[in-house]
Amino acid sequence: MAFLAALIVIPMAQAFFMSVVADSGTFTLEHFDRMLTDTNFSDAWRNTLLLLLLIVPLQVALALAIALLVNSRFRGHRWFFLIYTVPLAVSDLAAGLLWLAAFTDRGYLNSVLQSAGVISQPMLWLSFDNFAGLVTAIVIAESWRTTAMVLLILIAGLDLIPREFIETAELFGASRFRRIIHVVLPLLRPSLQSAVIIRTIFAFQTFAVVFALAGRNMPVLAGETYTWYATNQDEHVAAAYGVVILALSIVAMIVYLRLLGSREPEVQR
Repeated sequence: MAFLAALIVIPMAQAFFMSVVADSGTFTLEHFDRMLTDTNFSDAWRNTLLLLLLIVPLQVALALAIALLVNSRFRGHRWFFLIYTVPLAVSDLAAGLLWLAAFTDRGYLNSVLQSAGVISQPMLWLSFDNFAGLVTAIVIAESWRTTAMVLLILIAGLDLIPREFIETAELFGASRFRRIIHVVLPLLRPSLQSAVIIRTIFAFQTFAVVFALAGRNMPVLAGETYTWYATNQDEHVAAAYGVVILALSIVAMIVYLRLLGSREPEVQR
């Protein structure tokens, strides 16, 4: 509790008060007004929402498939799991720089495609004019780095499912697909719920990978928070951006809890 208070609750409260208090100490909404009239605000929240809608479902589906594969206990599954979780140790910025080396006009991707004869000249994947290519590069880089976080949660959830349930379903003739749909997924729902909520909260904070690959060509909410604090030297507007990210995270968590439900799951007959 002391750790959470010192590193999360207290800074959160400070950011909130900083966003609604002027330099003179009086209450004001001027900082939120400056944020809303900022030329990059509309693009920032749209781009953040777009990345969230693309990244979170992709990562959850990919992590679920890999978790089920690892849980099947195939030969070498421990090494496979270890190798796949290595990107989790890579920082956001380092991951962005690694994929920048792949997607630049002289990067590895263009070199491979040219060598294979697929393209005749380098493609500008990270150009502002190629918005689809820019978004695709960011989704790939972010998915490569953080899918392992969702995978760890789902692996832990799968380990809690009694194997007797699965063996009983198999004994009564249920195929692998039906065992997953009617036994595994209902019991895995709490872990899926936690994974989706946590990943969504982190998706609102996506910044370093976007900054490394797109720079200012694709503004996001967390990036604008950094820009207002470090470049524009206005901590009040930066705090207002932070409050917006916090509010969106809370709203998303409430929506997920309502959609996924909080009651204990039951195995379908």
